[in-house]
Amino acid sequence: MRYSANHKLETREKLLDSSSTSAKKSGFSTVGVDGLMKAIGLSGGAFYSHFSSKDELFAAVVERELRQSLERLGVDQDRDKLQRCLKHYLSMSHVEHPETGCALPALGAEIARSDPMVRQQAEHWICELQESWAQVLESDSLAWAILSQCIGALVVARMLATAELQQKVLKSSYDEISRQIAGS
Repeated sequence: MRYSANHKLETREKLLDSSSTSAKKSGFSTVGVDGLMKAIGLSGGAFYSHFSSKDELFAAVVERELRQSLERLGVDQDRDKLQRCLKHYLSMSHVEHPETGCALPALGAEIARSDPMVRQQAEHWICELQESWAQVLESDSLAWAILSQCIGALVVARMLATAELQQKVLKSSYDEISRQIAGS
């Protein structure tokens, strides 16, 4: 059977989409190549026509996810937009649906254990986001603090079992961040 010229690119994109969703929901290391390929309706052997290894796929997932996070969360000199982004970021929807949200809270520990190339790639995109927020806040250190607090609050909320406590963590973090932004 002959495939279209775009078939390989389309298959690669499907694999990246599916792998990103799976990784953010369950962790990247929890599913094997066969499972990743089965999720898009292909055999495990077809994987190697797209990536040389699962590590290479993870690097591509991290780059793609963090680039998308920058597109969603970069704010271009607008404090109101930053506040709206933070409100959405620190929401129960983001806690309950990690597969549709930011990769950092979901994959941060796996990124930290990755090879230096993946960590450098993550560093690049995290620094881009931090610089975007620093311009708005006119403070390099406040941007780092808020970025870290957002990621940490989401991780803590996801660790908790009760929605009431999750909401309390998110609200407390958002309220404190709002005070920090207003004071800067």
